Amino acid sequence: MDISTFQNKLKEQGIELTEKQLDQFEKYWEMLVEWNEKMNLTAITEKEEVYEKHFYDSLTAAFYQDFSGPLRICDVGAGAGFPSLPLKIVFPELKVTIVDSLKKRIGFLNHLATELELNDVAFYHDRAENFGKNGKFREKYDLVLGRAVARMSVLSELCLPLVKKGGFLIAMKGPNAQEEMDTAGSAISILGGETKDMHSFTLPEDGAERSIIRIEKRRKTPGKYPRKAGTPNKVPLS
Repeated sequence: MDISTFQNKLKEQGIELTEKQLDQFEKYWEMLVEWNEKMNLTAITEKEEVYEKHFYDSLTAAFYQDFSGPLRICDVGAGAGFPSLPLKIVFPELKVTIVDSLKKRIGFLNHLATELELNDVAFYHDRAENFGKNGKFREKYDLVLGRAVARMSVLSELCLPLVKKGGFLIAMKGPNAQEEMDTAGSAISILGGETKDMHSFTLPEDGAERSIIRIEKRRKTPGKYPRKAGTPNKVPLS
C-alpha cells in the first residue's frame, strides 16, 4: 500500500490526514526499521507492507468505533505500538496508556513518542495480569485495545478488568475470530462483558481477513480476575 493509497483508503472512511500526520507516519516507519535491526519488533519492515499491515490495519478500529475526543485508552501488549500509536497520530486528543511485558520494547516506544511529539502517552513495563489488579488502572479506561495478543477468552481476562462500566474492549482479530468467539462467550460474561458486534473485512491490497469485535463492559469484573500471571493462558476461562 503506497502512501497515496493509504491516504485515499482512509479518506473513504472519513479520515483525512494532515501533512504533519503524514510526516509522523513516515518517521514512524523509519524508526521501526532502524530499531528493528537492534531488537525484534516486527517481521514486517518493507514500507508498503508496514503501511497496510500495521498502520492501516491499526486504524481500522476507527471505522467501527468513535475515537474522537480525550478518551482514555489502554493498549495491552502493544508490541511496536500497534494499534494505539497510529490511532494517537490520527486522533491526537486520545490519552493513551501502553502496557508491554518487554522492557526493551517500552524503551523503543518511549523514544518513538518523543520523536513523533506525541503527548498524553504513558508506558508501563508490566504483565497485563498484574496491571489489571492495580487500583490506579482497574476499570478506568473508556476503551481497551488488544491486537494479536491472545485468543479471545484469554484476551478478555487480560483486558476487561481495565475497562470502565459502559466502556468497550476492542479486539482486533485475524481469520479465526468467529471460532474464538464461539468458545469465549462464558469468559466474557464472567468478566462483566457483553458482545456488542463483530465486523469482518479484508485488507484492501493484501486481502488478509480481519475482524473487529466490540465488547461492552456491563458489570464490574469480579475481584479475583485477572488471575495470577500466566494462568489465563494456561487455563483459559470456559
